[in-house]
Amino acid sequence: MSGEVDKNQHILPNDSPVVYLEATAAFNGLTEKEKLYAYHLSQASWVGGLVTLIQTSAESAPLFVLLHKLFLAQKPADLKAGALKAGLTEDEVTALLIYTAGVFSNSGNYKSFGDSKIIPGLEKDKFEVVLKQSPVWDELKSIWEQLNKSLYDLSPGRTVLGFPPHGCTTYFSKNCTQEDDDKVEKWMKSKGLECWNTRCFKTETDGKVEYEIRLAGENVGEIENEVVDGIKYRLVKGDYSPLMGTVAQHLKNAIPHTANQNQSQMLEKYVGSFVSGSLQDHKEGSRLWIKDKSPAVETYIGFIETYRDPAGVRGEFEAFVSAVNRPMSEKFAVLVNNAEKLLPLLPWSKGFEKDKFLRPDFTSLDVLTFAGSGIPAGINIPNYDDIRQTEGFKNVSLGNVIPASYQQSNTPFLNEEDKKLLEKYRVPSFEVQVGLHELLGHGSGKLFRKEKDGSVNYPPTLLNPLTGDAISSHYEPGDTYDSKFGPLSSAYEECRAEAVGLYLSLDASVLKIFGHEGEQESDDVMYVNWLSLVWAGLNSLEMWDPNRGWLQAHSQARFALTNVLIQAGVVTVSQPADDDLLITLDRTGFKGAGRNAVGYFLLQLQVLKATANVAEAQKLFKHFTDVKGPWVNYRNIVLANKRPRKMFTQPNMVLNDEKVTLKNYESSPIGLIDSWIDRFNDAGKLHSALLEISKNDAHHF
Repeated sequence: MSGEVDKNQHILPNDSPVVYLEATAAFNGLTEKEKLYAYHLSQASWVGGLVTLIQTSAESAPLFVLLHKLFLAQKPADLKAGALKAGLTEDEVTALLIYTAGVFSNSGNYKSFGDSKIIPGLEKDKFEVVLKQSPVWDELKSIWEQLNKSLYDLSPGRTVLGFPPHGCTTYFSKNCTQEDDDKVEKWMKSKGLECWNTRCFKTETDGKVEYEIRLAGENVGEIENEVVDGIKYRLVKGDYSPLMGTVAQHLKNAIPHTANQNQSQMLEKYVGSFVSGSLQDHKEGSRLWIKDKSPAVETYIGFIETYRDPAGVRGEFEAFVSAVNRPMSEKFAVLVNNAEKLLPLLPWSKGFEKDKFLRPDFTSLDVLTFAGSGIPAGINIPNYDDIRQTEGFKNVSLGNVIPASYQQSNTPFLNEEDKKLLEKYRVPSFEVQVGLHELLGHGSGKLFRKEKDGSVNYPPTLLNPLTGDAISSHYEPGDTYDSKFGPLSSAYEECRAEAVGLYLSLDASVLKIFGHEGEQESDDVMYVNWLSLVWAGLNSLEMWDPNRGWLQAHSQARFALTNVLIQAGVVTVSQPADDDLLITLDRTGFKGAGRNAVGYFLLQLQVLKATANVAEAQKLFKHFTDVKGPWVNYRNIVLANKRPRKMFTQPNMVLNDEKVTLKNYESSPIGLIDSWIDRFNDAGKLHSALLEISKNDAHHF
């Protein structure tokens, strides 16, 4: 039946890989004071990460409470024994463990990478049997009765995140559309406000529309109330109030253990933001964070990435705590020192580059704690345009994430020679790509702006290299890149950064920085970097949905670049068998025709971004990311060969008598669950907060 949902695509397989994020050496390298600083930051991060549950789906927070209470009352081994005795099979118990690990890892019941729903791999009645044999069934019963239907619901609009009717979201009430968001963003812009730490709920009474715009923070109250064109806009503070207050308290606890005054002031600003809802306080904290160069313990916390907001402007809560990996950081420092020499190699003129390269701190970090819906390999932050363009940013490569990500890897669609090369050079080539992507990808390129006084930040003689005409469009006062490009913004920018990485990875001086010398080794690392990208581009098809389109920004970006290289004649995708595909990258051509094609595509991406030319950007991106013709069949083969994404078990920091130790866990679903059970000192209080917020929000969804 056309359009029928394949339930199996929404179940995490019982052999889903769980890997451990090793951080012992990094932790042991810290002083006792630094460990205390890291501990309190970690506590703030984990509690803040619970906000992400509320941002994911209406059922994610109570589902987390249900599962957390279940395993808090009964160790996984005891629960398993009881479930087997009650008649469940080994596979059914494993399915429950995998589902629980998936919900904990993804901050809810939608995948962090792709936004598709995760449903339990055991039937509803068997799930209920496990809950009923729990010693805390009396506490679980009401939550289960509230949730049991929605957990398995794969009806239209429930299979993926997004605006209704095709998806669901908790960034907006269920009656909101893109048009509603446009009105809200316009009003916010008129007030000089941005949407990063907000949600929007719409009510209609007797034909009158009201938008309640909520700022995340502990303090509750109304800030502004205005009627414009018959529509009421209410700006209120206090979203996620009990959680934000707890986050703020943990950050306060970290202040006595900071390394310097700058760190103390930074945390004070974050506390101010999380208490009051002030985005400006968070921006001030971010400015101080940029100035905190090469700290032993690196951290960032707040509403950061906009991937999962269907409008592309609201940030998901994310936080990390990490220790600096000094040997790799030294390589990144050399890359930063050479940035001014490398930027002119990019395919646009000086007029399209920032007036001055804002030399960032670029460190390789071993993650001690990463709270949010998923762990990236690298980050370029803060994401605030007004800070990044004129004041600076930081790049971080999450060094222990990269090797962990490639454990238990499966690489179909390659010949044997390419598989061997990929296995040998995948990690070192990815370190090069991450470095270039974050530093010179996200860190490059100017945005053309018109100021309130009518002046512009580019010379009137500057010509558009795509048309030969004078520059005719720019960002108006109050515009940001995210607000202009909206849902396209994340995929488009990730594509631009990936393209920069490919383009500059062909430069021998870059590879030398990372220790790759000698013609053969350098050539192999270049080749594997490009091969990895196009292999990921083909496999990105699993993140495309016939009804919803692209579900993940990085996947859409890599597919676009793969198509660029196919059209350049240096990549081919063939079908040697009905159930198999083969990717071939021209070993010599990618440095010539491939480089030229990526260079011109990169020029287009930058010029359209710089000039705020959204219409042409959409047209360009649609051309390279349309899934049609043979790609539709290729997607079926990709889905048949796909492996689930890895779930990370992370350590916990434990405080006893003002001494912090690191507790490690096994890399298994049980180890992952155990880590979450040990994670919170005040689980009962946090459970109550999550249930309270969910209950108050329920009528909006």
